[in-house]
Amino acid sequence: MKAGFIIAAIFLSYTSFALQIRVGRQESCTTITAAIAKANNGDTVLVEPGIYFEKNLVVNKSIVLKGLNYPVIDAEKKFENISVRANNVVIDGFKLQHTGVSSIVDFAAIKLYNCSRVTVINNIIEDAFFGIYSQYSNTCLIKHNTLHAIAATEQQSGNGIHCWKSDSMQIIANSITGHRDGIYFEFVTNSVIWRNQSSGNLRYGLHFMFSNDDAYISNIFENNGAGVAVMFSKGVKMFSNYFKENWGDAAYGILLKEINDSYIRGNHFERNTSAIYAEGANRILMQRNIFRNNGWAFKIQASCTDVVLEENNFIGNTFDVATNGSLVLNRFNNNYWDKYEGYDLNRDKTGDVPYRPVSMYSMITERNPPAIILFHSLIVSLMDRSEKIIPSLTPENLKDEHPLMKPLPL
Repeated sequence: MKAGFIIAAIFLSYTSFALQIRVGRQESCTTITAAIAKANNGDTVLVEPGIYFEKNLVVNKSIVLKGLNYPVIDAEKKFENISVRANNVVIDGFKLQHTGVSSIVDFAAIKLYNCSRVTVINNIIEDAFFGIYSQYSNTCLIKHNTLHAIAATEQQSGNGIHCWKSDSMQIIANSITGHRDGIYFEFVTNSVIWRNQSSGNLRYGLHFMFSNDDAYISNIFENNGAGVAVMFSKGVKMFSNYFKENWGDAAYGILLKEINDSYIRGNHFERNTSAIYAEGANRILMQRNIFRNNGWAFKIQASCTDVVLEENNFIGNTFDVATNGSLVLNRFNNNYWDKYEGYDLNRDKTGDVPYRPVSMYSMITERNPPAIILFHSLIVSLMDRSEKIIPSLTPENLKDEHPLMKPLPL
């Protein structure tokens, strides 16, 4: 009981001395730099509307830095806007623009250096090299920010939200466009990416590298250069995301490369060149996803093992499944395929004969891509029909033993 009173007394004494310091033309502090220098841990710096040409603001105290009606901090294309070098900092309500561009220094609108429990919320970031950058940080919240870049090439653009060697990060409800990668994770663990919209980025909507035990949920990845890449990771959970309009010679909804022990459930893949491209993927459960109007719904390479594809809907795809090998060590079961022409005599809602989702022509185009120009020819249709009766090129054991007769209500 005494310990509780002591803690409460310390807290009250701490908060009772917290100050609000205002920044503006008519205030005692006319610059944000001066206000931060004056502030102590626990204080709030309130910045009034206006344009502040302050270069590389360093927040090295546990303060709240809050903008009123989105004051503008302009780095004049030379520096970072805000550098956070303390724990328990809040950056809220600013418009940050015109960071420096460099091939040596990763300039960012907001950069977190070895921080814990930092909140970056409700900011507008325009024309930044990197938008929000976290390195060696943990337990930080990046929420409700709008990031828009205008670079025309990957070399002149950084990533929207970039996390490197960080842990327990929360990336929530941000909108990112026009960057190299919308969201980039490298060596990031135990983190969540939730309800973000990443569209119109030059390369990937999301780029995941060497990052384990993370989840991305209910995001929209649309019209990016190559969709989403999840690489060299394990324990990744991918739930209820939308992958749309990712078109191009090497574009896909998701690239899975050397990923293990992960889950892909409840996602929507619509109008992508390839909805999922898997190479070196092992022990992946893909369940209750919708593949609609894609070029290839699922490209699975022979290097994949123990991938389970069940209770998914395949509707209106040019090719349902493609592979580059004859030995398949994966399992397909209880999926709905709109190209299935089987029957259900016992009325158990599953087909009485297996469905082979790999067409002969998809095997040919996988080995000789220019052959796609013959896709609508009569000979191709005849080849695919004969292959279904007497398989020769397509893998014998790549089949759905119990295809569904009607699509699942997903």
